[in-house]
Amino acid sequence: MATDYALMIRNLLSFYDFNDKTMIAIGAGGGQFVAYGHAPRRIVAIDQDAAALDQLRRAVAENGMCGKFELVQGDFLTMDVPLRGDVVLFDFCLHEMADPALALRRAGRLAPDVVVFDHGRKSRWTHYVVEEEKVKLAWEAVERLGAARSKEYSAEPQVPGSRRASREGEVQGDVALQRIEKFRSQTNITIPLTYELALVRFPVRLER
Repeated sequence: MATDYALMIRNLLSFYDFNDKTMIAIGAGGGQFVAYGHAPRRIVAIDQDAAALDQLRRAVAENGMCGKFELVQGDFLTMDVPLRGDVVLFDFCLHEMADPALALRRAGRLAPDVVVFDHGRKSRWTHYVVEEEKVKLAWEAVERLGAARSKEYSAEPQVPGSRRASREGEVQGDVALQRIEKFRSQTNITIPLTYELALVRFPVRLER
């Protein structure tokens, strides 16, 4: 899958000033966006996927940022977060939360600023991985709180080969496999990807 992660990171850093902030990064595993870590003073990176955190750990070491990151494995909705910060970042994971509204409210109790970095509501990619409803619910939760600022971006197209498309479908289940069936005989696939950034500033009036 060809995605311009460097451009996405530049857009993230231009959207919000992370310089010298203490950041709580949720869903930070995998390490694709580790370069944003040069801006904050300190980062607590939380992910419930141990393998993804291992990938992040390697990326942090390769980028010479071991002293800046603290890696924590756990479910953000239920765990005790080890500190309060200046900003919470949802790193392409709010749509995966069992309760996005609860996740946002919890984040607002940890930091005054919450940045949501996630798939866009118009992204065709979410259709093929059967996440369009999750993404819709996540952004509805943001809208209910009210974003101080938001912006939509277009990424470089996703270009997986047919084998990659098949693997993505296997991970997401039978519906995804049905949706990507038409790609099975193709060697190059182009699926437009959009993503959105939103800033929610707390305190806002939190729903019970």
